Amino acid sequence: MEYSLMHQEPNQHPVAAPREVHNHGFYPYVDNGGTVLGICGKDFALVASDTRQSNGGYLINSRDTPKTFKLSNGTVLGSAGFHADTMQCLETLEQRAQLYFHKHERQMNAKAMAQTLSHLLYSKRFFPYMINTVLAGVDAKGNGVLYSYDPVGSFGEVTQYSHGSASALLNPFLDNQIARAHQAGVDHSALPSREQAIKLAIDAFTSATERDIYTGDWLEILVVDSEGVQEIKRELKHD
Repeated sequence: MEYSLMHQEPNQHPVAAPREVHNHGFYPYVDNGGTVLGICGKDFALVASDTRQSNGGYLINSRDTPKTFKLSNGTVLGSAGFHADTMQCLETLEQRAQLYFHKHERQMNAKAMAQTLSHLLYSKRFFPYMINTVLAGVDAKGNGVLYSYDPVGSFGEVTQYSHGSASALLNPFLDNQIARAHQAGVDHSALPSREQAIKLAIDAFTSATERDIYTGDWLEILVVDSEGVQEIKRELKHD
C-alpha cells in the first residue's frame, strides 16, 4: 500500500528530509616554508636563511624571497612562517626603531630591540603574527647576542637556533656542533669563530635542501658585528 503526506495513518508524522550541514571557517594563514637559523659568536652573530617561498603545498611562489633583514639600528632579523606577517612585523618593528631614534637621538641597542620585538609580538597574541623569528646583534661591549622568539613573543637569549620547515633537521646539528651537546671532554661554553659559524651555516643548509622540499634556491647569510653587517650569498639546490 502506498502512503502520501495527504493520506497518512493516524498519529503518523511526515518524515523530514535530511538537512545539509555546512561548516564555515576562517583561517587566514599560510605556511610559506623555508628555514632560518642564527649563530652567536664572541664578537659577532649571524642569521642565515634560504630564499624559497612556497604556497603551503607543492607550488613555489618565488625563488628569491629573503627571510633575513637588516634593521636601521644594526641588528638583523630572520623570520620563517607566513611571509605576509613577516613583512608586516618587519615594517612595524622598523617604525618603532625610527621613533626611538628621533625621540632619543640615538639608535636602539640590541637588548632594547629584542624587548621591543617581544612586546610587538605579544601585543598581537589574540590574532598573532604566524612567524618564528631570531634577532641578532652586538651588545654595548661588542659581544654577539642572539634571541629566539615564538609567535606570541616569548623569547630567550641563545647561542644557536633554527626555525622553519627544516628546523627539526638543523637544531640537532647545531646543538651538537656549537653547544657540543652529547660530547664528552670538550668545553661546552666555547663559541665558534666567524669562519666556523659561516661554514656551519653553509653545511647546514646544503644538507637541509637534500631533505626538505620547502628549503632551497639561494642561501643568504647576514653577519653582524661592531663594524656593521656583512652579506654573503650562496647558491643552493633549485629542485
